[in-house]
Amino acid sequence: MNKEDRKIVERKLKILDYATKIGNVSKTCRYFGISRETFYVWKRAFSTHGDNGLKNKKPGLAPGTCPWRIQGETEEKIIYLRKTYHFGPQRICWYLERYHGLKFTGHGIYSVLKRNGLNRLPSSERKRSIPSKFTRYEKQMPGHHIQIDVKFLLFKNSLGKTVKRFQYTAIDDATRIRAIKIFKKHNQECAISFVDYVISKFPFRIFMIRTDNGHEFQSKFHWHVEDIGIKHVYIKPGTPRLNGKVERSHKTDDSEFYQLLEYKDDVDLEEKLIEWENYYNLYRPHGAFKGRTPFEILRDKLA
Repeated sequence: MNKEDRKIVERKLKILDYATKIGNVSKTCRYFGISRETFYVWKRAFSTHGDNGLKNKKPGLAPGTCPWRIQGETEEKIIYLRKTYHFGPQRICWYLERYHGLKFTGHGIYSVLKRNGLNRLPSSERKRSIPSKFTRYEKQMPGHHIQIDVKFLLFKNSLGKTVKRFQYTAIDDATRIRAIKIFKKHNQECAISFVDYVISKFPFRIFMIRTDNGHEFQSKFHWHVEDIGIKHVYIKPGTPRLNGKVERSHKTDDSEFYQLLEYKDDVDLEEKLIEWENYYNLYRPHGAFKGRTPFEILRDKLA
């Protein structure tokens, strides 16, 4: 027993001896400033273990020994998801649970990020609040409202030459199911070809398509859509928020697909885009659905 432990034991023995001497536990506790519960804990410990029972025990959660602290391989997974995709704590929770069977709270994930200096995202990735005057909407029936938009893409080929491509994207407002296709041109013929592709791909009837006022969505496209029994409406000029879901999905494409893509050729791009489309629809946890995938939402709504 070291000097410090001996000093603590001697003090406790003094208190126990004093209580025996005066025959009154309450007065002893008041005199030494301890609770009756503490007194009886010491008394039982001394009766069972002698002097060793009166030594102070180390706290069960000493610094560096916390049993539920996230560390090791799991911490590496969290850091990878944060650095690679800039995921927030809640989305990281969803990924760990869905793909690794690991359940953590957002607070636990945030502690790991803070410990590694990753609690703040780059300024370009930080969320901006939605002005209160804007009202979010969401259709309940699949196919009731499809948003279509075009994303401009620039790549460098093996010769260092700039390659320009156009990603046409359609997203269902109710389920966030998406269809994506790459075109070399940006015109009404491509838009018509894409909308035919969307109709063949989506497993539900489409009632309305909403686009911006781009030249690719003008009269030829408009009447093609109307002629096949689908209503086509334009958003008001200068209001991209009215097609906000497809616009937001393009930001997801940038952060989770294109920033990791090494462009080789169009065939390679199309194959990888198909994989990304399937992953987005079938496996990617969606924030609007609290970690569920678009396909899971679609399955429930069509059940």
